[in-house]
Amino acid sequence: MIKNYLLNNVHRYASKWLVLVIDLFLVAFSFVLSYLIRFNLTMNFDIDKLFIQMPIIVLIALLSFLFIGSYKGVVRHTGVRDVYNIFNAICMSSIITIFMVILNRQYNYMEDFTIPLSIIIIHSLIGFISLTASRYVFKALYENMVKKYKTNINVLIFGAGESGIMTYNALTSTTKSRSRVVGYIDEDRKKVGKSINGVVVYGRDDLTNYFIDMKEVAEIIFSIHNIESNKSRELLESLVDLPVKVKIVPPVEDWINGELKISQIKQVQIEDLLNRVPINIKRSKVSGELKDQVIIVTGGAGSIGSEIVRQIVHYDYKALIIIDQAESALYDLQQELKQAGRHNFIPLVADVRDKNRMNTFFQEYKPTMVFHAAAYKHVPLMEYNSYEAIKINVAGTKMMVDLSLSHNVEKFVFVSTDKAVNPTNVMGATKRIAEMYISCAQQQNKTKFITTRFGNVLGSNGSVIPLFKKQIEKGGPLTVTHKDVTRFFMTIPEASQLVLEAAAMGAGGEIFIFDMGESVKIFDLAKNMIKLSGLKYPEDIDIKVTGLRPGEKLYEELLANGENTLPTYHKKIMIGKVRDLDYSKVRSQIDELCVTNMFFNGDTVSLMKKIVPEFVSNNSELCRLDVKKSENKVDKTADEIFQS
Repeated sequence: MIKNYLLNNVHRYASKWLVLVIDLFLVAFSFVLSYLIRFNLTMNFDIDKLFIQMPIIVLIALLSFLFIGSYKGVVRHTGVRDVYNIFNAICMSSIITIFMVILNRQYNYMEDFTIPLSIIIIHSLIGFISLTASRYVFKALYENMVKKYKTNINVLIFGAGESGIMTYNALTSTTKSRSRVVGYIDEDRKKVGKSINGVVVYGRDDLTNYFIDMKEVAEIIFSIHNIESNKSRELLESLVDLPVKVKIVPPVEDWINGELKISQIKQVQIEDLLNRVPINIKRSKVSGELKDQVIIVTGGAGSIGSEIVRQIVHYDYKALIIIDQAESALYDLQQELKQAGRHNFIPLVADVRDKNRMNTFFQEYKPTMVFHAAAYKHVPLMEYNSYEAIKINVAGTKMMVDLSLSHNVEKFVFVSTDKAVNPTNVMGATKRIAEMYISCAQQQNKTKFITTRFGNVLGSNGSVIPLFKKQIEKGGPLTVTHKDVTRFFMTIPEASQLVLEAAAMGAGGEIFIFDMGESVKIFDLAKNMIKLSGLKYPEDIDIKVTGLRPGEKLYEELLANGENTLPTYHKKIMIGKVRDLDYSKVRSQIDELCVTNMFFNGDTVSLMKKIVPEFVSNNSELCRLDVKKSENKVDKTADEIFQS
């Protein structure tokens, strides 16, 4: 152990002393050179005096270097700060020398220590240049030796502006980087043909497959920020089509202390290629709304629920209760929040269907706000598991609504889905019925009930993006249900942000509709994901069309027939004006549905179709119920005609 300690210390300090010795040697050499320059490169000076003066000059330099610590810098990482330290050490050495020469002239301590001031000035300049140059020489030699034995990746930087130059600096400032910048690409004709940091700027037209092969380019880094989102997406799509990896530099505000790190340069994600503008809410009202509130989030470990929690913890709330029945997911969220320094929250493993347990929580914590995100959401699975869908999505929501009313909760925010609009499946119908029950509860004018309705969320559990990633890892094929199927998409943080904002602006009774931009073709999404993986469609990975799943639509909607919208202060959030309901009748029907489902006593799907007349099954065995319903209508009409 002692041997290892000694060896470690030898390695630690040996390089510093070596740098100090080299620096002192250069000081001595610079002193000789300064005499030669002073006397026009001749030996017309007293050499004996030179050798008497030199040890004193070296000793003064040694003391200055030790005091300033200029020898402590790591040579291979020499930067401006190291040069500044060298300058300070040389200045200190020169000042001490001048002071000693003047003192010696006055008191004549040493007859031979009479150095002309011109030589001291020349020595200072040569010493500073030689010490600085030596470090950069050693740095260059080290980098060349490292690069010689390291496989480099040729990189193009798309964008020759300030961001592109910062990207170049980030790539070249560390020896750990394997990237070698072989060119910039820019659309500005004034920059094309010029050089930046010795690297040529090429035009957008030069970026061809032949050019990439010739330069052996492996990566293109997209580094343009002052550009419209649509233009940015178009450029990224064109780059993704090339046979290279495409990476993107994050926005300047995300840089660490205003400095770009290599670790922040990420591969282009599918979100970057969607035809939509990222949502950013300014002058948010959420902070004031959540202040001093006791908040319950159900489904708090799920995709949306957990992100709602992550955003809530940044505000000044009183208490946060996170409820979920998935213990592993809840544990992961708990650890994540703790590691982020968040402690004012209570994770509870519980089922929202357990009325007694939920009532205990309401009594103990006395919540003032409830975010209800707990739900079953998988369309094909719920199509033939209607019992569970009704039990969670309808009865579970109904119970949370009733408890909120009885315990005087101020606001109840329900996370719904676009599949509740003109539903074609059991899952969508259960969410619509839950919306209707919430509308009934609003009539009591006690708790403010708010519904939020949006489409698919990128990267959420069970969504198409993780499925495609797994299929690509296995070598394909990617499975798409129909070539023309389209969906609306939004990122998890955006959806959660809008839920919180809707909660803040809601006065009760609204169904908030989120503007999700243009719908996206799933087939195009699959092709883009293949490209992002550095593969080609269909050569490397094919796409297989499997046919629509039970209950699945070709196109999703955000508003039902007969509904319209009203604007809010945020253009991405609208209020849906829904059709009027017979509240007493609807409430009675929902009670009947929950009781029937509880005791397995009847056809619950048929009851759902009565409650939601627009619920027409699609591509499912349940379509037979719509046929019977239609036949009954025809028979009833015939009987009425006969009686008349």
